Amino acid sequence: MAEADALLGEQLEGRELSPSWNVAPTTDVPIVLERLVGDEPRREVHVAHWGLVPRWAKDVKVGVRAFNARSETVTEKPTFRSAVVSRRCAVPMDGYYEWKRQGTGRTSPKQPYFVHAADGGLSFFAGLYEWWKDPAVSDGEPGQWMLSTSIVTMPSPDPGAEGVLGDLGGLHDRLPVPLSGEAMDAWLDPAERDAASLVERIRAEAYDVAASWRLDPVGAAVGNVRNNGPELIAPVSALF
Repeated sequence: MAEADALLGEQLEGRELSPSWNVAPTTDVPIVLERLVGDEPRREVHVAHWGLVPRWAKDVKVGVRAFNARSETVTEKPTFRSAVVSRRCAVPMDGYYEWKRQGTGRTSPKQPYFVHAADGGLSFFAGLYEWWKDPAVSDGEPGQWMLSTSIVTMPSPDPGAEGVLGDLGGLHDRLPVPLSGEAMDAWLDPAERDAASLVERIRAEAYDVAASWRLDPVGAAVGNVRNNGPELIAPVSALF
């Protein structure tokens, strides 16, 4: 998180966030958003609940099912269609974990992989955010408003593709949508209101960004969310 803060040149807004190497849905994550202060755009880093809770939700349970937003339907689904027009964000991270089944049977063992930029740099993924007002909390009281987020996903590359794209296709059938620098500028721009065109653009550029990633097999300890530390992303020999 310190790296993200330094890179963006902004201080973290709101709650403190400790570094984590094992982030699960429904926990807190950093997001980058842009808003207009007067006539000037300002880019900020906030802490959000991972699992988007739309404004119309009666309680936060909706967010349990909304930690990802499919790019194919994000402009249509009631949970996301308002946010994708005017509340877009980027989710910074060093990488993410994905599990690959070793074999075709349902009981075949799985190998976890850490997916990250090959140069070790920070990656940014397309996201959405919402502010939700808790009806059980009185006006002005702490906890009245909750900021939540969802990560936009798309189909993975064809497993038959060359290089890392083929590896990604063989790893999982879905991919969080990565943002290039220019795509992130457009995605965060609050003046951009054509959500369908923006979604089409980031999807079109996503594989070019992902082509610079690498997949490292890591230890199975990452499968327990109670485990947390830099040792979780240390490469190991594939187990199977």
